[in-house]
Amino acid sequence: MTTPPTDLTIVHNTAASRFEAVVDGLTCVAAYHRSGDLIDMHHTGVPRALEGRGIAAALVRAALDWAAAEGLKVRPSCSYVRVYMQRHPQTQGLQG
Repeated sequence: MTTPPTDLTIVHNTAASRFEAVVDGLTCVAAYHRSGDLIDMHHTGVPRALEGRGIAAALVRAALDWAAAEGLKVRPSCSYVRVYMQRHPQTQGLQG
């Protein structure tokens, strides 16, 4: 996984249950479904033209930071989120 960009603006779109970043006019997302105190991180999407720039990692980190701040547990059903959490042991306490 690439180091996430530092100048990326990430927005938490609560109405759509996802974290978003628009880069070069293209929307990148990390989507979740919330049920009580559990969020299911079910999709991470970055257009091919933007892959390899660390955008997905930044979106997932923002989502996990939010979950931690809210006291939520995370089910990483998205394979990218699952691998991210495996590679970042500090996130293991969030897994639910």
